[in-house]
Amino acid sequence: MCGRYVTVSSVQAIEKRFNVQSTPEVTAAWRPNANVSHGEQAPVIASDAPQTLQMQQFGFTPRWAKKQFYMINARSEGDHNKEDDPRYTGAMGIIQKPMFRQSIRDRRCLILADAVIEGPKQQKLTKPYLVYPRNGVRPFAMAGIWDEWADPKTGEIIRSFAILTTVANTLLQTIGHHRSPVLLPEENEHAWLDLSTPLADITAMLGPFPSNAFNAYPISPEIRDPRVNGSDLLQPIGQRIHVEHEFMLHQELELFGMGESRARNRRSGEQGALFS
Repeated sequence: MCGRYVTVSSVQAIEKRFNVQSTPEVTAAWRPNANVSHGEQAPVIASDAPQTLQMQQFGFTPRWAKKQFYMINARSEGDHNKEDDPRYTGAMGIIQKPMFRQSIRDRRCLILADAVIEGPKQQKLTKPYLVYPRNGVRPFAMAGIWDEWADPKTGEIIRSFAILTTVANTLLQTIGHHRSPVLLPEENEHAWLDLSTPLADITAMLGPFPSNAFNAYPISPEIRDPRVNGSDLLQPIGQRIHVEHEFMLHQELELFGMGESRARNRRSGEQGALFS
């Protein structure tokens, strides 16, 4: 499962990367979040407004539900591959699941992130790892579905989303994790939001992301508490899965996580230092 992730890019960086516009309300409420957890508002680009950055609740509730759910993930395979065999290449059963079958067809979204947080299947977030793009290109998009739910007591309309998951790639298998969020390459983002895209093309996107494009390192288990936040949570406390000589230019540089130093972040300008 993918239950925690990181969103720390500025609104301006997101607007430029995804060619969208924020609303004044979203911009005013924007806060970097090193520990996005269920129930929190997080940035998405939804299929009904693909040019607009909006905030939705992390934790999916279908519109027909009598009470609010917090479904953080939607399995691409549906009821297939219950063993989570990483070699699985069969049918994507999500299109038959009552909980998700309508949203996968007409309510899709891009979930914007700078990194994801995963842990071993048994130890979970007592042994967390930060998984981030090796090329430094962030934010990126996870494949999501969304829906609107009306609170029967208050009438409040709540938009919420879930992250699609698939089989684990070799990087996540090295960590000991059994699932992977579906990360969309940039060339697939428009098609994911376009509701005219054939369903067969949509399900063809639901594979694991390339292991060699990402890396991971262990971080503090304090991240398991959804109430804690801050850049310190993202500091490495051990070795990266893959050695990255290109990032470690000089040992005296103070690393600031995700393969970048504070100095390198200042030079990049666009995204700025995390939690600066």
